[in-house]
Amino acid sequence: MLCAIADGLGNGPVAKESADVIPAILEQYPEETLDNLLLKCNELMVQKRGAAVALVKVDYKTQTISYSCVGNIKFYMYQRATGKMIYPLPVMGYLSGRKQKINTQTYACAKDDLFLLHSDGVVMNSPKSTIKESGSAKCLYETVYKEIEHGDDATFIVGSLLS
Repeated sequence: MLCAIADGLGNGPVAKESADVIPAILEQYPEETLDNLLLKCNELMVQKRGAAVALVKVDYKTQTISYSCVGNIKFYMYQRATGKMIYPLPVMGYLSGRKQKINTQTYACAKDDLFLLHSDGVVMNSPKSTIKESGSAKCLYETVYKEIEHGDDATFIVGSLLS
C-alpha cells in the first residue's frame, strides 16, 4: 500500500499544480523506493511553487511501514502490542526542484497498529493521546474529523495496519 499527502504551497491553481505532480509520479512508479519517488517528484517541481509531501508505504510481506517527508506533514503510528508511539520528525522545507535531503524511516508494524498522516491544516491538541485512545481506524477518523477546523485545507489519512 502506498499513500501520500501533498500540500501545494499557497492556494489556488498554482498550489494545485504543484500538488498534482505527486499522484502522477506515484501512479507511474508504484514499485520505487520512497527516496526515489520523492526525488522524481522534486525534479518536476522546477518552475512551480512547490509542495510539502509525505509518503507512507506498507509492505505486508515484511510487515513494515516506511515514511518519508519533506515539509510540515506529520506522521504518527501507535503500535498496540507494545504501547509505543512512533513520531518521526519530518525534514523541513518543501519540494521545489532544488536539492533535498530525503530521510526514509522504516518500522515494524503489526495487525491493528494505527497510523495518522496529516497536513498542517489539521491542528490537534494531543494527537498521541487521541490515537492511543482510539479503538479503531474509524474511531480515529471520526475524532480527528470532529476536531479539525473545516475552513482550512485540512487533509488527513488514518489507517489500521494488516487487519
